[in-house]
Amino acid sequence: MTKIIDEILTEDGLKADQSSGRILLLACGALAREILALKEANGWDHMVLTCLPAIYHIRPEKIPEAVREVVIREKDNYQKIFVVYADCGTSGILQATCEELGVEMIAGPHCYSFYEGNDRFDQIKDDEFTSFYLTDFLVRQFDAFVWKPMGLDRHPELRDMIFGNYEKLIYQAQTEDPALLEKAKECANRLGLAFEHRFTGYGDLATSLKTVATN
Repeated sequence: MTKIIDEILTEDGLKADQSSGRILLLACGALAREILALKEANGWDHMVLTCLPAIYHIRPEKIPEAVREVVIREKDNYQKIFVVYADCGTSGILQATCEELGVEMIAGPHCYSFYEGNDRFDQIKDDEFTSFYLTDFLVRQFDAFVWKPMGLDRHPELRDMIFGNYEKLIYQAQTEDPALLEKAKECANRLGLAFEHRFTGYGDLATSLKTVATN
């Protein structure tokens, strides 16, 4: 698998490793490792991955226009472009943008849903509205995506005000990694939340990419 660094994925994203091909996957940088793992495991060599900066996870207003720029720039270089973002806090704007551009995107409100499986998440979401979710990537980048953006590195006393309505942290694990599991427990402890470990694997991300790869 291509060697990638989380800090680069966070700030810069990932450039495509070839300038043309059959299918371009335009994804969030937070999904890069998982998509590359699926590509390698399934031999999807006809799929090329490029990622926008993962930090857009906390700046979702940037996503639709950034997707538009890439699609317009690359549409003549690939037979198909598939956007590997769910709605991700864009309030339907990303979906409207993709429809306008004539490209498809992954279904679901956010990555926590499609990792869980959208149907399953829809069944449990009302029982988990006091839960805070982390994925493998967000556990690794907890400080960059949670602790520092919320100002807790400067004002840790704000923790209970910010997270007072949450009850537990759910770690949706894509991989079985003991070190990540321990770090996720540490994240829960830092936030003062109960902890639940839930192995989701790749969920609907895998099935969605399989559909794109074979159609």
